[in-house]
Amino acid sequence: MGYILPSRSVSDTAKTLALARQTLEIEADAIRSLAANLVDSLGQNFVAAHRLLFEVTERKGRVVVTGMGKSGHIGGKIASTLASTGTPAFFMHPGEASHGDLGMITKDDVVIAISNSGESDEIVKLLPQLKRRGTPIIAMTGRADSTLSQAATIHLDTAVAKEACPLNLAPTASTTATLALGDALAVTLLDARGFGEEEYAMHHPGGSLGRRLLMHVSDVMVTGERVPTVAEDALLTTAILEMSKKGLGMTAVVGADHTLLGVFSDGDLRRALETHDNIRTLYVRDVMTKTPKTIAADKLAAEAADTIQQHKIGSSGLLVVDTKNQLVGAIHVLDLMRAGVL
Repeated sequence: MGYILPSRSVSDTAKTLALARQTLEIEADAIRSLAANLVDSLGQNFVAAHRLLFEVTERKGRVVVTGMGKSGHIGGKIASTLASTGTPAFFMHPGEASHGDLGMITKDDVVIAISNSGESDEIVKLLPQLKRRGTPIIAMTGRADSTLSQAATIHLDTAVAKEACPLNLAPTASTTATLALGDALAVTLLDARGFGEEEYAMHHPGGSLGRRLLMHVSDVMVTGERVPTVAEDALLTTAILEMSKKGLGMTAVVGADHTLLGVFSDGDLRRALETHDNIRTLYVRDVMTKTPKTIAADKLAAEAADTIQQHKIGSSGLLVVDTKNQLVGAIHVLDLMRAGVL
C-alpha cells in the first residue's frame, strides 16, 4: 500500500514550497558569500590552508578532520572527499580522541577542526595536546574571535548571515557553507597534484569508472581452446560448426602460424545464404571478412566496448591480436557486461 499524503489546503502547500525555496536560497546565498569573500582575508587564509595541506601530504603526512555533532558529520564527508581525490585523510571523533585516538596524530600531520561556534568543548580540550605535538591546525569556524580560531595555525571563516532554520538555531546554512569550503579545498588539492581519471579510478576500484579505467582486454578476453578458429581452406560447414561449438557468434580464420587472416561471423553467414544456392561447397576464405576489427590485449576493456558499440559488432565479438597480427584471444560484449564495463 502506497503512502498517502495528509490532506492539506492550497495555502498550506504554497507555504511549504515557499519555505523550501527560502531554505535553498538562504543556503545558496551562504555559499555565494563565501565565494565573494575569497578575494579578502578568507582568500589569503584559504591559499595558506591549501599550501599547508599540500605540503604536509606531499611529505607523507595525513589530514585529520575532527568535529562534534553536525560539524562532525560534515567533517566526515570532507575527510572522505579529500581521501577519494588523492589527499590522505581520515575523520577522528573528538570525543574518542582523549581516550586514545590522539595517538593516531603525529607532528607530521595536519588537523582540520570544525566548530561553528569555535567553542565546542570536545574540540577545545584537544588544543593543548595538539599544540604539544606541534601539529598544525586549520580551524573552520563561524567566529574569528573564538578559542579554536585563536589557537589555530590558519582560520577559515565560515560565518553565515543566518541559518535557514526559521528559528535560526539548527545548523543548516552554516553546515552547507562549511561543506562547500571543504569541497573547494579538495578540488584545489586535486588540481595541484595533477590527480586525473586514472588516479581517481585507483581510489574507486569498485565503481563503474574504476572498472572502465583499470580493467584491460587481457582481463576479460577468452583465450586458448575457447577461441573459435578455422583454417582458410576449411569448408564453410566446418566454420559454422566451430561457431556453434564456441558460442561467440563468429570464428577467426587463421594461417599456419596463427596469423589472423579474417573472420567469419553470423552476418557473413546470412550474406552467404543470400548469394549462394549451396553453401556446403564453399570455403570459408570465399565469404569471410578479410579486414576484421581487432584490438590489442593491453588496451583498456573500455576501448573494446567502444569499438564493439561503434562498429555494431556486439553479436560477433572482437578479436585480440599481438603486434605481429597473431591471434591471442577474443572478447565478446557479454564478457564486458559480466565484468561491469558495459
